[in-house]
Amino acid sequence: MTPRTGDRLRVVVKVLTQLGRDTVGEAPRTGGSRADRERDPEEHGQEDRERRRARAVRTALESLGPFYVKIGQILSTRPDMVSPIMIDELRNLHDEVREQPFHELEPVLEQNLGADWKRYFDDIDTVRPLGTASVAQVYRVTLPGGSPGVIKVQRPGIRDTVLSDMALLRRAAALVPRAAPRFGAVVDVESMLGNVFDAMEPELDFTKEAANMDRAREALRGFDRLTVPRVLAATPGVLVQSMAPGVSVARANSLDLPDHDRRAVSRQLIAFMYRGYFIERFYHADPHAGNVFVAPDGQATLIDWGMVGRIDQRSSMRLLLVLMAVSQNDGHGLARAWVEMGRTTPWSDVPGFSQDMAVLVPKIAGASLRDMNFGVMLTSVLEKATRRGIASCPAVSLLGKSFANLEGSVRCLAPELTLVDIFEREIPRIMLHIARETASPLQSARRALEGTLAHMGAAEQMRAIVDDMANRDLTVQHGEVRRTRARGGGRPGSTPYGLLALGALAVYLDHRRRR
Repeated sequence: MTPRTGDRLRVVVKVLTQLGRDTVGEAPRTGGSRADRERDPEEHGQEDRERRRARAVRTALESLGPFYVKIGQILSTRPDMVSPIMIDELRNLHDEVREQPFHELEPVLEQNLGADWKRYFDDIDTVRPLGTASVAQVYRVTLPGGSPGVIKVQRPGIRDTVLSDMALLRRAAALVPRAAPRFGAVVDVESMLGNVFDAMEPELDFTKEAANMDRAREALRGFDRLTVPRVLAATPGVLVQSMAPGVSVARANSLDLPDHDRRAVSRQLIAFMYRGYFIERFYHADPHAGNVFVAPDGQATLIDWGMVGRIDQRSSMRLLLVLMAVSQNDGHGLARAWVEMGRTTPWSDVPGFSQDMAVLVPKIAGASLRDMNFGVMLTSVLEKATRRGIASCPAVSLLGKSFANLEGSVRCLAPELTLVDIFEREIPRIMLHIARETASPLQSARRALEGTLAHMGAAEQMRAIVDDMANRDLTVQHGEVRRTRARGGGRPGSTPYGLLALGALAVYLDHRRRR
């Protein structure tokens, strides 16, 4: 191990230790009036120590680079994992990295584009990069013919560093169930990190990011105000693409866009993200204001497809039920969908969680982006689910980050809009897709195969019962009885009726044998 690697390992271990104390320990109480602080100075002394520790963690994460910054940003949406004081501090995370001189990146260009890489461009601004991160730097270029473009160049050796960091965090996450069994049963840290790492993989191989951009462009058909940059060249370490016109939505006020354009772009952006969550099941995981550019003509461009999320069919449909429940002001329905999307533990309090949602949902149904932060709502559901002993789906962490960033981008353009209103408009399109998907030959074949296997299993159980009758020993074997009300899964009543049917058949066969 080199001295530099050893120093980094020590810093990483220190940060993980601090986060571990915050995660598995009891979160300190915060706030209070001046009189409260005077009455209980010891408690507020503890709070000050917690704030200093949180600042130290935030500073360390920033020094370790964007990989750890993203982990910290995700943790800032998980009140079920870290304390309120740590969340407040992690929300201040910034991805600020020292600019690397261009000549240090030229070996990467030669390795990926060849020794004559300059022939691909008429000009390249090597003095002032458009963006700087620890994974890559981005420069403005002039393409042959005079059109503007950008080139993203990966920093030398960064791939190995990030992969080793991922391996280290995976090992640390595997220790959580041993260090805190009860916490590990409710929060699957290893699966959550795996979901995030999979989403970040294209950042380490630009050919995968280019493939994401091509796929996103196909999904944008029908959205006349949205586009994705064109990929001009892609290698593992270099990506050349067209320039996104306009400015980021964080600076959209400088364009003085008409209200009609602001709302139209915002509606299409939300609708496109819903399409990613529920139809494509492939979505931009980081649509923050810096990754959405809007032009004076009212067109928007989504950039930076290095971090994308994927969600399986069943989880996507459960998430759809969650949003339907919010739009219909149905807290109990939200609770059912959330439990089915995740899983229960032996100490789960499903009725209590359902009551929590019945109180929460009426506060957010129909609220505009000015009045409601959907990302905060999602984290509130996470916190209450964990407190009630319910393990949430690991994909929710990345989905929550994506939702929160989307909401922030739209708030810059049209804060008067509501996500629920646009969701209700998109429901017919989403449900039509699901209906077509359900009626597809592949889905029909799958249902037929599942039915055949279920029939074969029932036939084998019948034969076992008949054999038992011959031996005058009636036994009914059933794999696992799912207690739906206690554990939140399965179909209510299916197991008792099945056992009654088998028992009746056994009595009938025994009666026939006696005659």
